[in-house]
Amino acid sequence: MSSHLRRRDLLAAGALLHIGAAAAQPAPQRNRGPAIWLDMDQADLDDAFDVVKASPNLPLVTRRWAINSDLVRARLGEPKRFSYGSAPIETLDVYTAQRPNAPINIFIHGGAFNMGSARVYAFPAEMFVRAGAHLVVPDFGRASDFDGSPLPLLDQVRRSVAWVRRNARSFGGDPDRIHVSGHSGRRAGGAVARDRLAGSLRPARRYDQGRLVLQ
Repeated sequence: MSSHLRRRDLLAAGALLHIGAAAAQPAPQRNRGPAIWLDMDQADLDDAFDVVKASPNLPLVTRRWAINSDLVRARLGEPKRFSYGSAPIETLDVYTAQRPNAPINIFIHGGAFNMGSARVYAFPAEMFVRAGAHLVVPDFGRASDFDGSPLPLLDQVRRSVAWVRRNARSFGGDPDRIHVSGHSGRRAGGAVARDRLAGSLRPARRYDQGRLVLQ
């Protein structure tokens, strides 16, 4: 088993080095248009909002996340998968701790509203599960599915959080100790803002007050 893991790790490392070398290639020169803001033309402004252009090592990073997520599932097992809505994408993964009435962390992944999936973001699960907490990772659509609008995605995130609160006890979770975390904060922040307005959840700083913790 150990020799197999070593071979697999070496192959994965080689793939990562290849991706990193490709990402490091300099961008070709182009003819610049008129300046629109400061010294930036339209292409510069578009690139500033393109996460791939802003982070040329992104393929390397996301590949590492995927590999680490596979390794975590190999150790913890496959997550429980639930539907929080009627659309096929409206599902979430639950990595459960081995203790009753455990606190819950909901991890909202980023991806510029057009990338990522719950399966690629399993890598934090082991840290939470070993510490005695559940980890929930929702899936949701992409802005490109909705004519570029992120609002339907934010609604999906909101509904996934509300589903966890309503159904926490079904997988051994404590509905009064729910934490929402994530990266690329537009999704998490948007969900928080929508919930504050809708009143379906009650954000607070302390989970021991029976409310939602936002991180």
